[in-house]
Amino acid sequence: MKKLFLLFALMLSPVFALASGGGGCGAVHCEKAPVDLHNKESLQNGAKVFISYCLGCHSAKYLRYERMAQDLEIDPKLVEEYMMFTTDKIGDGMDTKINKKDQAKWFGNAPPDLSLETRLRSPDWVYTYLLNFYPDDKRPWGVNNRVFKDVAMPHVLDSLEQELGPEGYEEAVGDLVNFMTYMAEPSRTDRESLGIWVLLFLAIMFVPVYLLNKEYWKDVK
Repeated sequence: MKKLFLLFALMLSPVFALASGGGGCGAVHCEKAPVDLHNKESLQNGAKVFISYCLGCHSAKYLRYERMAQDLEIDPKLVEEYMMFTTDKIGDGMDTKINKKDQAKWFGNAPPDLSLETRLRSPDWVYTYLLNFYPDDKRPWGVNNRVFKDVAMPHVLDSLEQELGPEGYEEAVGDLVNFMTYMAEPSRTDRESLGIWVLLFLAIMFVPVYLLNKEYWKDVK
């Protein structure tokens, strides 16, 4: 009996598990990223920000334009016209066109692929990082970061921050991180939805399994 309850508890444990990862956020407190993978408008806006400001240097080669269009409910024709390089095809991964050697020469290191960045660091880390650039004349690009000290990356979203102001910029960064969270695991919403049904099935099956076990062992002393 105790073993059955233990097995059932182990099956349900993923429901109550807290996701962890990425560690702290340097010298500042980690801000909570507004991740909502069911918010299509936020994901669509985040995709536009990513392609406009990030894809020039960073790749996201594990996500295909076609998959993005399908999941985010964006017309593939709009993706081809406004969100892809002219040499890309709709079935291609999202890859930068800048030579890696040139990037290493300019930045010290070639910018990493961002497909899995929010899984490596956590959405909260990425969100806090993007909100914590500050002027620093001692750095090559004139900026530094409170989360990642002496990072080689310039503040590529500076013009967007100046255009939108503090509140609008935070919202845009939130949308960007939301999209990057989707990008790291495009099937996550499907997996979570399926997982609920699996756990419900296991919970229902626990009752007959328990009764059957009790019947088998009733004459054993």
